[in-house]
Amino acid sequence: MDPVKNPFAPGAGSRPPELAGRQAIINDARVAIDRALLGRPSRSQVFLGLRGVGKTVLLNAVETMANERGHLTSSIEAPESKPLGELLLPRVHQVLRKLSLIDNAKGKAYEALRALRSFAAVFNFEYGDMSISVDPEVGVADSGDLENDLPELFVRIGEAAKAAGKAWTLLIDELQYLSQKDLAALIVSLHKINQSELPVLFFGAGLPQVAALSGEAKSYAERLFHFPEVGALSEIDAKAAIRQPVNEEGAVIDEGALTEIFLKTKGYPYFLQEWGHQSWNLAVGDTITLHDARQAEATTLKRLDEGFFKVRFDRLTPKEREYVIAMARLGNGPYRSSDVADALGESSQSLGPRRAQIISKGMIYSPSHGDIAFTVPMFNDYLTRNLANLG
Repeated sequence: MDPVKNPFAPGAGSRPPELAGRQAIINDARVAIDRALLGRPSRSQVFLGLRGVGKTVLLNAVETMANERGHLTSSIEAPESKPLGELLLPRVHQVLRKLSLIDNAKGKAYEALRALRSFAAVFNFEYGDMSISVDPEVGVADSGDLENDLPELFVRIGEAAKAAGKAWTLLIDELQYLSQKDLAALIVSLHKINQSELPVLFFGAGLPQVAALSGEAKSYAERLFHFPEVGALSEIDAKAAIRQPVNEEGAVIDEGALTEIFLKTKGYPYFLQEWGHQSWNLAVGDTITLHDARQAEATTLKRLDEGFFKVRFDRLTPKEREYVIAMARLGNGPYRSSDVADALGESSQSLGPRRAQIISKGMIYSPSHGDIAFTVPMFNDYLTRNLANLG
């Protein structure tokens, strides 16, 4: 079929043509967004899941929905090195400048800008090309203690948004990369906002370990956050995610092809998009057949191996690669840390730092005490397929 009309465009954070199986999460977010504009608090939401399940897609969908309903939004991706305050600085400044143009909020926005100036100065955060042309407010967000200063800043933003009849929605992707100090300060800030009943919402996304990290940072995090799990799609939803876009282009796909794609991808959204993309390009006429879906396997796996999987494997050091290959040789996970240690002929204690480093890179996580698993679906299959080339 015509590749120009191919409805599938797999990519990092790219919204699939059909957002199947996520309606409950979207509906919950919509309710929270609408409640915020009425001054009624809702729990913050953090989407948890493995790589490639569509967490970023959901964040983007929530941001669009919030903007459409009149929220001011700030969206950031947490890197592995930059502090949260520095990431927030330009986004918050932008929000406050918008609020300062609304007559009812001018005074509160000015106070918030002064607090932001104090916050930036005490932590020596760089502005880049941005300047905050107000005097700092002494005694507000300037103690140098992030858990004290960030909540004060959030309250000032919330007060300005409330005065304007608006709401502010903050969205942070890759939450697992926040330092414990930054995560704790964020949690305290959101707790303070809830107590103050201000129109501020938070949506985050991260790997499965974020729930445990949040609990370690602040014990009340489980009461503050709702943690929707974003996983593989059911067979019905997975088939809908492929069938609907095909039908909308005036084409059809055989039930056998849909079943083949679901079984090979195990319902993981990114893999569904890739398989659908290749199957479309191989099809002749206006129908994707079982033969097309089967023929797509070689090209699909090659693209996944050279892109989705390889970029993650390449981030590992030789010793870290040795560790994950040992995991894959044990079969399907989760894996006991002690079994991996035995396979490598070392003790679990001696491998602890290496394991911790791989976790910090977002490649593996601990689903339960003593267990480890890959954060990338079917990563063990990739390693097994390519053992001869990987070492």
